[in-house]
Amino acid sequence: MELILKQDVQNLGFKDDVVTVKNGYGRNYLIPQGLAILATPSAKKVLAENLKQKAHKEAKIVADAKSLAEALKALEIKITAKAGGDKLFGSVTSANIVEALEANGHSIDKKFITSGVVKRVGKYTASVRLHRDVIVELAYEIVGEKA
Repeated sequence: MELILKQDVQNLGFKDDVVTVKNGYGRNYLIPQGLAILATPSAKKVLAENLKQKAHKEAKIVADAKSLAEALKALEIKITAKAGGDKLFGSVTSANIVEALEANGHSIDKKFITSGVVKRVGKYTASVRLHRDVIVELAYEIVGEKA
């Protein structure tokens, strides 16, 4: 079944991509959730026309994302968490990284940050997807705070 994605779907594709999925996944999940529409010939023509019109706007969005990526690379992020030795009480997730970025004046949704769950003090990197073409590795350090 061919579908046109209306939103980004993780591990499947980005908005306005034409993807092929199994019938049940498309019919029972993607279409009812409003994440995709059927890729009929007329829908494909409309999509092609829309993509042609968006090309100029897309270039500006990519340029903004690249400038934000350079700003993020220059940041030194330190996250303090309660720790006993080098082991944390709890964990540090992408939500904590979002808070640290907001403290530095950058607003990024946590679903675009892939870091995993960190349970030890040290230096780590997180992957931040600013645009489908712009992914930046963000270095951060977890500092232990005595409980």
